[in-house]
Amino acid sequence: EKDGTYSERTKYGMISVIIHEVGHNFFPMIINSDERQWAWMDEGINTFVQYLSEQEFERNYPSGKGDAYKIVDYMAGDKSKISPIMMNPETVYQLGNNAYSKPATALNILRETVMGRELFDAAFKEYARRWAFKQPYPADFFRTMEDASGIDLDWFWRGWFYTNDHVDLAISSVKVKTSTEQDPTIKNAQLKKEDQQRRDNSISNIRNKTDILKTYNEIDTTLNDFYSIYDKYIASDAEIKEYQKRQSELSADDKKAFDTNTKYYEIEIEKIGGLVMPVIYDIHYADGKVEHVRLPAEIWRKGEKKITRVHATTGEILKFVLDPHLETADIDTSNNSYPREETMSKFEAFKRKQQAAQPNPMQKAAVNSKP
Repeated sequence: EKDGTYSERTKYGMISVIIHEVGHNFFPMIINSDERQWAWMDEGINTFVQYLSEQEFERNYPSGKGDAYKIVDYMAGDKSKISPIMMNPETVYQLGNNAYSKPATALNILRETVMGRELFDAAFKEYARRWAFKQPYPADFFRTMEDASGIDLDWFWRGWFYTNDHVDLAISSVKVKTSTEQDPTIKNAQLKKEDQQRRDNSISNIRNKTDILKTYNEIDTTLNDFYSIYDKYIASDAEIKEYQKRQSELSADDKKAFDTNTKYYEIEIEKIGGLVMPVIYDIHYADGKVEHVRLPAEIWRKGEKKITRVHATTGEILKFVLDPHLETADIDTSNNSYPREETMSKFEAFKRKQQAAQPNPMQKAAVNSKP
């Protein structure tokens, strides 16, 4: 610019394009894929390696592609204008997203969330070694990643590369239950109390107290019999003996399971989108503890639309948060917490993003001032 400074976009754009073009020395020049037929094997894989290089160049480098959340808007868009990655690049609608961004994101998700860094890196290096100075096809890449890692990834390739589906998991419900009291004396007393509360709250009973001055058996007590004073909630000797017998046969763990102080939180996860992904969520306890839960994608292996998991605790759970680190490219995070949390509108998020992108003129002048 005239004052000798340059924009952030110019700086990082220059660094990124140099990293990207140097990367092409490897993909597709050494690992020689057919970029005219399979653009993602050239541009997508190279963009993924570019993302890794950018993150090593500078901490918090503003990479434009790679992080899962950055592909969300594209994958949530009009499906009639979104082509599967495996389409010929001359027939796709959005080449940048189709050949560069989505494949790079898919590989990053595979590395961070599905396989783990160590296993992915070993398999990816084996692909580069095995196919150096040869021409691999997509099946060669898929097969190498699987046999070098020992993991069946068919479900991942099918969803991310052969469809235009998206990820949308939701916490559809959370139910809290307690263990049923087994002691018949206490159990029956609770049942009696609950039954009496229902009777007291009945609109008919409330009105009958004033509308019916006396019942017939109150007028004529000869109508009363055994059942007029019988308390069906008093535990019998047989029930008490049976309970004592069962208690004597229980192990310590079984007795703990029947502890009425334990709460059972049943969380239901619903798969709304078509893409299969691991289920990842945090459990926030009242004492400040946060438990991280990761369930593999195989949990959906039989085509389930919903799955449930139960967490037993003597403490109190305040909330559940699905995909807390935004690693699955979930297109709708408004249903990812329970209880539901208010989220910013797209307009508000865009406005804040624009404001954050504008540097403070005084700070910029200070950074670029000469001694």
